Amino acid sequence: MTSLLWLRQDLRLHDQPALVAAAHEGAVIPVYILDDDAPGDWRIGGAQRWWLHHSLVALAKALEAKGSRLILRRGKSVSQLRKLLDETGADRIHALHHYEPWWLNAEAALGDQLCVHDGNHLARIEAVTTGSGGLFKIYSSFWKALAQQMPPQPGLPIPEAIEAPDTWPHSDTLTDWKLLPTDPDWSAGFADWQPGEDAARAIARRFADHVEAYDEARNLPSVEGSSRLSPHLHFGEISPRDAWGLAGGGEKATTFHKELAWRDFAKGVTLERPDYAYTNGRPKFDAMPWRDSPAELRAWQRGRTGYPIVDAGMRQLWATGWMHNRVRMIAASFLIKHLLIDWRAGERWFWDTLVDADYGSNAVNWQWVAGTGIDSNMFVRIMAPLVQSEKFDAADYIRRWVPELAHIRGPGVHDPDEYGCRPAGYPAKIIGHRAARERALEAVKQAT
Repeated sequence: MTSLLWLRQDLRLHDQPALVAAAHEGAVIPVYILDDDAPGDWRIGGAQRWWLHHSLVALAKALEAKGSRLILRRGKSVSQLRKLLDETGADRIHALHHYEPWWLNAEAALGDQLCVHDGNHLARIEAVTTGSGGLFKIYSSFWKALAQQMPPQPGLPIPEAIEAPDTWPHSDTLTDWKLLPTDPDWSAGFADWQPGEDAARAIARRFADHVEAYDEARNLPSVEGSSRLSPHLHFGEISPRDAWGLAGGGEKATTFHKELAWRDFAKGVTLERPDYAYTNGRPKFDAMPWRDSPAELRAWQRGRTGYPIVDAGMRQLWATGWMHNRVRMIAASFLIKHLLIDWRAGERWFWDTLVDADYGSNAVNWQWVAGTGIDSNMFVRIMAPLVQSEKFDAADYIRRWVPELAHIRGPGVHDPDEYGCRPAGYPAKIIGHRAARERALEAVKQAT
């Protein structure tokens, strides 16, 4: 028997239940399809394309080491898979289950030709339910229920052998897809990243030495206490249960385990609400008087708001495709509540610029900050970015990413306007904190 192994955001050989099942049945033809049609407006952005190119290179090498190869096709996934079934005489398709709306539609269209397996989450999303059998809307309740099923089962080993078919179908050439930026090449700052399964597992092992400090260190931008596993998890270069196991267990790892669980929770939210990425979770916010200010949106995107912690985060994002966890919240809150710009504008920017942009997590995180989500922070809780900057000791982080302020010592680096040390090349605050707060509170009062 010959099977197609349909790969999407699961670009790994370890803990790959679909691969294990296909290898058990006979010959395996691993396939990745670049499908820009099925996702529609949510086709992957520029930063993710950079990552995808390098991740596919790594996966192809890993398969070749096992005597197999990676077949690349471009087009609509369902059509391409059906063509491959006809071309190869394969009997079925094995794949891991995905919860993005477009993948659910594709899986349904393939019907009995497709055998789906769970393996991209700590537990099957539909198996973590309320007492009435529904999916959770509140994360804290979700975590309590999920924790009863944890720790997860150990990840599956790579099959000892991956049998090749008698003949291989035609494959596209990866360079022909032009996933890497060239004119201009804006990816120089991505050099610190190493996509691929081997790198993901190495990072998880190293992180085990620091996981006990994660609860505090993840909030300190200058320390960089995050695991930096998020893009590897997004592309499935490491499974959540392998990340759980490799990073260590016990109480010391609880905060990290909860972050892994948040990803599962977000998938459940968008499973019940497929439109969550563009529709307010709380309909009363449909009347919110968002401001249409392209110039201010652009200032935020470029890191030119006059708030150093916000600007540092936005510049880190543009340069590296990633932003520190605490700074993501500060930058998102600033756009929504200081500039009063619709959260969806920020979500779209993150989608195109983050290497770890995930449909579920991106939507749930933005709606949590905006206060529009079904489980979210209250809109009236408005982050004070200048206070946050000093509280979480972001001085060195600011000096690194906002070079205009690199020479400033002391508290002035957090608020150069207040301390009278703003250099000529750095912009004044786009709006004062008090004025922004009052405007935001008045706006939400009108809407709700």
